[in-house]
Amino acid sequence: MPNFKPLFLFVILSIFTFAASINIPENFQANFIQIITNPKKKVIHYSGKVYFSESSKLKWEYTKPTKKEVCTDGFELLVVDHDLEQVSQYNISKGFNLSEILKKAKFHSKNLYLANYDSKKYTIQVDKHNKLQAVAYFDDLDNKVQIVFRKIRYGKGKLSSKKMTCTYPKAYDMIRG
Repeated sequence: MPNFKPLFLFVILSIFTFAASINIPENFQANFIQIITNPKKKVIHYSGKVYFSESSKLKWEYTKPTKKEVCTDGFELLVVDHDLEQVSQYNISKGFNLSEILKKAKFHSKNLYLANYDSKKYTIQVDKHNKLQAVAYFDDLDNKVQIVFRKIRYGKGKLSSKKMTCTYPKAYDMIRG
């Protein structure tokens, strides 16, 4: 009689491995480090805070090397450059939809997932609780973009509209794109 224990163990482990998925929050807040490497290997480091809410709302508060805010609801992108005292507003048809990227993520190995979304490939790193730690991808200019999240706090419900809104003085120049 054949021994089915190894096969049974393999099937059970496979089910648990592939059943695991990224823990997608209703909202989160975190510090971030963004590293952008262009095709000529020039590297730029950004850092600040990020807020995510309602599956498509993102707010990035950049503090280094310049003070900037970027807000999106998936349809409109607002970039507030406090150093230039300028606001740029864009209607977007596609953008960085974190929730959809995470939903499409497939287990790759240990704490890594891969996702294909909007003609881009994303590598997603999670912690031991399958909570988001980092995202990497190549943007439309072939820059390698790495975003590392620190002190991430997952939450329930949506964040306040005040927290998710970019603020700026009325005296800033407005550019509509």
